[in-house]
Amino acid sequence: MPEQRLWAPWRLEYIQGPKGDECVFCVGADESDDRERHIVQRGDRCFVLLNAYPYTSGHLMVAPYAHVPSIEELDEDTLLELMTLTRRSLEALRDVYTPEGFNVGINQGKIAGAGFDDHVHQHVVPRWSADNNFMPVIGDTRVLPQSLDDSWNQISEAFKT
Repeated sequence: MPEQRLWAPWRLEYIQGPKGDECVFCVGADESDDRERHIVQRGDRCFVLLNAYPYTSGHLMVAPYAHVPSIEELDEDTLLELMTLTRRSLEALRDVYTPEGFNVGINQGKIAGAGFDDHVHQHVVPRWSADNNFMPVIGDTRVLPQSLDDSWNQISEAFKT
């Protein structure tokens, strides 16, 4: 296979930046700079943010402010808001990207793929019939056509309408 170059200059800040053990959801919940943390919507008990390691552009996560490992530990009002923000995420992503479908699922525990296994969260991933090309299969590489900052601009605006 010939050498290929893919440029993702926005990743350099993460690569060179300090790494902490803090929970990305707890840090995001406490911060006031939603743009920097890629938080597109806040509720009273939960919030919505862009995944920094997305499967595809527009990959969102909905998380409670409470640092708990399971939905079984959330009260009824928090569960309701988690699902209400998930529904609103679907609407915003439809407005911005017009996907043909979605993958929606709760990550609960390390074996379920959770990078932060002690803070339950739900993924909302827009999907298109042609979004899996040869790159992930042959090159073990995902091609994202939009930066996180540009996604944040469009999706946070869609939440306002």
